[in-house]
Amino acid sequence: MIIDRNEAILVTNELKPTLYVMPGQLDSPDALIEELQKLSGLPDSVIRKEVTRKSFLNELRKTAAALTQEQLVDLQTKGYEGLYVTIDFKRAYPYSKMLAPVVGFVGADGQGLAGLEYMYDSVLTGEDGSLEMYTDAKGNRMNHFYDQWNSGQRGYHLQLTIDRTIQQLLEGKLQQAMETYDAKQAVGIVMQPQTGELLALASLPTFDPGNFHKESADVIYKNLPVTMTFEPGSTFKIITLSAALEEGLVDLHDHHFHDPGYRMVAGHRLRCWKREGHGSQTFMEVVENSCNPGFMELGERLGPDKLHDYIVDFGFGSSTQSGLAGEQNGILFSKNSWGPLEQATTAFGQGIAVTPIQQVTAIAAAINGGYLVKPYLVSKTVDPSTRETVAENFPTILRRVISEGTSEQVRLALGEVVAHGSGNKAYRSYTSIGGKTGTAQKVENGKYIDGEYIVSFIGFAPVDEPEYLIYIAIDAPQGPSQFGGTIAAPIVGELFEAIAEDSPRIHEKELAWDDMPEKKVPLLVGQTKQDITQQLHEFKLIWHGDGTKIIDQLPKDGELAKPPYLIHLYTD
Repeated sequence: MIIDRNEAILVTNELKPTLYVMPGQLDSPDALIEELQKLSGLPDSVIRKEVTRKSFLNELRKTAAALTQEQLVDLQTKGYEGLYVTIDFKRAYPYSKMLAPVVGFVGADGQGLAGLEYMYDSVLTGEDGSLEMYTDAKGNRMNHFYDQWNSGQRGYHLQLTIDRTIQQLLEGKLQQAMETYDAKQAVGIVMQPQTGELLALASLPTFDPGNFHKESADVIYKNLPVTMTFEPGSTFKIITLSAALEEGLVDLHDHHFHDPGYRMVAGHRLRCWKREGHGSQTFMEVVENSCNPGFMELGERLGPDKLHDYIVDFGFGSSTQSGLAGEQNGILFSKNSWGPLEQATTAFGQGIAVTPIQQVTAIAAAINGGYLVKPYLVSKTVDPSTRETVAENFPTILRRVISEGTSEQVRLALGEVVAHGSGNKAYRSYTSIGGKTGTAQKVENGKYIDGEYIVSFIGFAPVDEPEYLIYIAIDAPQGPSQFGGTIAAPIVGELFEAIAEDSPRIHEKELAWDDMPEKKVPLLVGQTKQDITQQLHEFKLIWHGDGTKIIDQLPKDGELAKPPYLIHLYTD
């Protein structure tokens, strides 16, 4: 089986009764064919072809599929010589499409054809059992010899780092976004940034691995977190920021930068997303505002060699060694073709191509104390009989790229982005979140496509000691507001709301009129109307019933209420 980190079953096996015939042993093929046709309703020609095929042993695959288990068992009692009813297994996917691009699928013979099913086929499959049967040259059984059954070897369970609950939440949010914005594709990754464990990995559109033949190859063989390459946009600015801080080239609070809305580089006018510019800012405000010219300035301070070296050191341009099939390396400018224009655009995430898994791995290094860790999905293989671990993967540090002090500055700066800057839609009242938005125009055949963007957000929580890192990218959303801050950031905030523990707020957010915080609902069941009427002035209470004691409430205690903070109370 394939199981998650908590031993929830993701992929298992179901019993599948099957039929075999030995043509050489059949006394009356026509009688058997007539019986099978009557039971299955299949055309005589289909059954006859399977039964009379010139082979020592024929599997009646189509015929068996048309019969119930009861019919098969009944057939066995009718004494047709040369007919054998056996029990086989077929692969079963209890959660249907969930995690399908990662798990993959098997063929009719049970052999893995894609994903983990393919990569770990020999581990999962084990060895077949066999029946030794003695016959003469015509296939007639020699009854004075004993048949012999040779037991097989069960395959090993594959335990993943995936958390089924988080995976379900992630895929649900992405599916909702796909439908809301009529998007082409969506990608999501949840990682433990200290260890590299992948807690969820989503690629939409997805498919049912039990019926993979109904989908196109573009869907069933595409695991977007490792195969999709695209310009990252502003999420890449975290790398430029980390490098400049590590080299001591910027003080976020004391150094200032004036943004007129553009920067001239090698005769080209490179604009900020805010056409009129941000004016005079500290570099902390440059980060909060995701100001392109400000990051071009940081790129210039680093110089071409240092910026390029940091990008490579953070893992871009090469595989993350995740072990997932089809992982791409991405595309970087070579040092030979690295001019002022390439340096400027790379500093704010344009002109290069990365994969989602590279993005997540690099940002994990920026916030976890500076360590580039290898992402991994397979936790261990387990003997199903003894429950002993046969092989196990552990967190692997590849190298250190920045210091703990720099990493702390990056975390605090990205916390400001969520509290006061472009990532404010990810802000939540009870969990401290840091992160960065990204909005990148799509490229096709070397040209930018008008009106098509990949919008993204990468966030982590809590800010002081990150336990979760979440990356969301939505491909070509439709609508007037195609920005990572308005589409992807709220999804990340909602996911943190569901999976992250409450943590002290490091950054207080100045709330706009339409951006009021959610409030946690207290436990009111068991109290009386008189007890609470004067305590909950911040909530609007709606009473149901004319009793005095509260027996139920909506929302439930511990849930979050949105403005206008309604609580429905039901009395006895």
